[in-house]
Amino acid sequence: MTPKIHVLPCGVTVIAEQVPIEAVNLSVWVNAGSALEADAINGMAHFLEHMIFKGSDRLKLGEFEALIESHGGNANAATSQDYTMFYVNVAPQDYTKLAPLQLDLVLRASLPNAEFQRERHVVLEEIRRSEDSPERRLYRYSSEQAYRQLPYRRPVLGPTDVIASVSVEQMRDFHQQWYIPQNMTVVAVGNLPEAELVGAIADYFAMYSAAPTPSHPQMGAEDPFTTIERQEINDPRIQQARMILSWRVPGFSQFAETYPLSILSSILGSGRTSRLVKDLREERHWVQQVSCSYYPHRWQGTFQITAKVPTEHLASVEQVLREHLHRLQTELIPVDELQKIRNQVASRFIFGSESPRERASIYGYYHRIVGNLDSALTYVEQVHAIEPRALRHAAQTYLNPDAYGLLTVRPAALGVAA
Repeated sequence: MTPKIHVLPCGVTVIAEQVPIEAVNLSVWVNAGSALEADAINGMAHFLEHMIFKGSDRLKLGEFEALIESHGGNANAATSQDYTMFYVNVAPQDYTKLAPLQLDLVLRASLPNAEFQRERHVVLEEIRRSEDSPERRLYRYSSEQAYRQLPYRRPVLGPTDVIASVSVEQMRDFHQQWYIPQNMTVVAVGNLPEAELVGAIADYFAMYSAAPTPSHPQMGAEDPFTTIERQEINDPRIQQARMILSWRVPGFSQFAETYPLSILSSILGSGRTSRLVKDLREERHWVQQVSCSYYPHRWQGTFQITAKVPTEHLASVEQVLREHLHRLQTELIPVDELQKIRNQVASRFIFGSESPRERASIYGYYHRIVGNLDSALTYVEQVHAIEPRALRHAAQTYLNPDAYGLLTVRPAALGVAA
């Protein structure tokens, strides 16, 4: 990986890399996810993502999509708690013509009234479908338990009542505040010389003047759980009980801690040979599914173990999970097991950076959310450098088997366990 970073006079950061693949990806990363929203406009960042594609001051509704498709390209977007991202994939010969159009949509969105009202119904339907998904509901339940103050407890899509009442004027204010060059990272990766990749972006931003970077809120991490905090929810729309154990752990503000936590997550619950899958599903047959995930955000992260469990095994499974955590805190992981997991974690990163789009996503994510590219460029080396003692220390520090949030979701009202 040899990306180059350029800061243009207006303040926008541009990252460019030539790769020998006959495509170019342009990604625009805006430091404006749902975590920036007040409760009264929760869901605005995602709603705005939809509206960006409704035209700009020089692009009529549908004109951008028609041009991209006529040249064999494609475009899309995504919103998370910490960012909103837009991308377009085009052929190298079309990049200079089409890249400025993507930038124009993002920075100069017209946000027409009529389209705002029509798209509101689309977003409300997306929220409804999200509520129909057991996995999405479980994620929302567990986020609300894991975070008591931080905005990561709220859904990115926002609640129905908020989206039904927000105004286009509020959206225009949000766009004006955050969708400015100083709050963006633009990444171009593909088979063109670096000068050409950067030049098309620089030409577009020549119309913008330097300005201060907008002030972002600074939030501190929430304290770890000090006891086992139990919560039960009855959800008649699921067929089998779920249990989710959560720990509040470092996020990207303590980036060095993300390496051992990622490895511990894979050791416990990634793949058929991981410890929890092998023990609880393959050998004891106590669970239908079990997995472990690490979700780092800018200010904090959560480390979660999730299991789909017959109700009669809930207490036994929890005890086994605690025993596995105690083992991580008291025993060093065997070198052969660690090497296998290090290879898996590193390979996932490598295999996820092969196409221009994947590489652009890594560069934009690390620069805009983590704060630097070095962490992306040295990721594989850092993973392979993690030793058993570092993993034991991380488990001892962050994964207390006697203090966590336990969410149990039952398929019917069967009473609350003691």
